[in-house]
Amino acid sequence: MSPVIDGHSVLPRPRGPLSAAVMETLTGQPGDPVPPAGHVDPYGDDLHLALHTCYELHYHGFEVVDPGWEWDPGLLRLRAELEQAWSEALHDDVSGGDDLDGELNYLLTAPLDAPGVAQHLAEHHDWTQLREYFVHRSIYHHKEADPYAWVIPRLRGQAKASLVAVEFDEFGGGRGERIHAQLYADLLTGAGLDPGYLRYLDAVPTPMIALVNTMSLFGLHRKWRGALVGHFATVEITSPPASARLVEILEQMGADPACVLFYREHVEADAVHEQVMRHGVIGDLAAREPALVPSIVFGIQATNLLEDRFGDYVVDCWRAGRSSLLDPSVLPTQPDDQHE
Repeated sequence: MSPVIDGHSVLPRPRGPLSAAVMETLTGQPGDPVPPAGHVDPYGDDLHLALHTCYELHYHGFEVVDPGWEWDPGLLRLRAELEQAWSEALHDDVSGGDDLDGELNYLLTAPLDAPGVAQHLAEHHDWTQLREYFVHRSIYHHKEADPYAWVIPRLRGQAKASLVAVEFDEFGGGRGERIHAQLYADLLTGAGLDPGYLRYLDAVPTPMIALVNTMSLFGLHRKWRGALVGHFATVEITSPPASARLVEILEQMGADPACVLFYREHVEADAVHEQVMRHGVIGDLAAREPALVPSIVFGIQATNLLEDRFGDYVVDCWRAGRSSLLDPSVLPTQPDDQHE
């Protein structure tokens, strides 16, 4: 049920032959034969769990996996094959181009009442569905700002300084208890959920894992530094209105203060970050390296595509009267819960 036991990471449950082969390989020694990628659906469970597992070696890793696998040439070749399949699929499914101002203006003017998870939750106030949403987002928020730190040595001048300023806030302004990933762990506790790192990976369907994989893809590769900045800007620009709506929903439902605090923090901090990202980071980077503009645009478009796919999947499940999780039993039953 869980990739976390007593705080120690174990390998997740496979979702197909490729991910099963990767898990089996990682229980061996670095240098052991690594399976080929083969032909896998670029949007499918098997590819994304295999890719997420490879990427996790660059984050916290797994207790049962030899750390030497992180830079094993054979595993890196496999990861590169999966990355190529995924990045090609993303390029095929977005319009591309170099209209950076148009993309940024769209992010700022998107209607607040657009269909989506927040709109659905505002209409239904279903505590079970809200906790499902928290479970999905935990896969992202456990890593929240980490991949963006990889781009810092790849930037110069004002773009570097401005991105570091945003990251400083993301990491709590020097206070460990205010790190946004910690605030989300507190939210999970407040919602009666397990705050453990990647505790719910086995229960979360692919749309969220694909979004997190894309963040890792952009962060780990210097050539995708423009796309990572585009992704980061998209998150910071769209966060305040969505977070404000969730604050309102949570307060109306009488949620634990830790749940409200997480989203209120994003209303206040990200409203400032929006301007810093747009002018200090993107503006300076585009001026210094105009050839990166199409990559920044791609990062924005890919993020919007994957967020829309995630939102559509979750809302479609709820409207059909079924859970959006692969394993709904991970939600603890709370018969005396005031929200039910």
